[in-house]
Amino acid sequence: MRRSCEGPRVFQRRSLLEDSSVSVYYRPTGRSKTFHGSFYRCTEHRRDIANTMTPQQTAEHVREQMLANDAATRWLGIDVIAIGPGTATATMTVRKEMLNGHATCHGGLITALADSAFAFACNACNELTVASGLSVDFLAPGREGDVLTAKAVEVSAKGRTGVYDVSVHNQDGVAIAVFRGRSYRAKGRPAVGDNAQ
Repeated sequence: MRRSCEGPRVFQRRSLLEDSSVSVYYRPTGRSKTFHGSFYRCTEHRRDIANTMTPQQTAEHVREQMLANDAATRWLGIDVIAIGPGTATATMTVRKEMLNGHATCHGGLITALADSAFAFACNACNELTVASGLSVDFLAPGREGDVLTAKAVEVSAKGRTGVYDVSVHNQDGVAIAVFRGRSYRAKGRPAVGDNAQ
């Protein structure tokens, strides 16, 4: 949407993901900019999808298509239970074969859970995005039978790079790990196909 005006004009637009406002201003050139990175990228960058799908619908379409192609995530029994622009939540039940020599969940598998949530969050706007780096800190052990939940949220998305934080908790709300992922976006390439049926 473009509009010419004599000076910057500000209005409030409601976010489709949460009950908050998004400030948008229009410049004299007619170009618009929003200060909510994921919302802007989801509604403006992929115009072919934005014309028919809301940002939330786009994210759900990405979840369905990515999960169908993600053999590793499915093999680990990871379920992506929620997704939206710049955010995703995934769960994994700790099985016996996931335990290390101390009878606790292997740190690599906890990292894999967080990494999957990170992947879905940074691809939720249907722009092909890959990890460029990550760090993880383990705070408490995961035990057999625990249901671990990883919630990824966008911290920053500027240009082609992004930063996402992921918190991992067990079913009792105990913090198990914290993860920070750094992403790189491929220009002009969708994460999944555009046909949502």
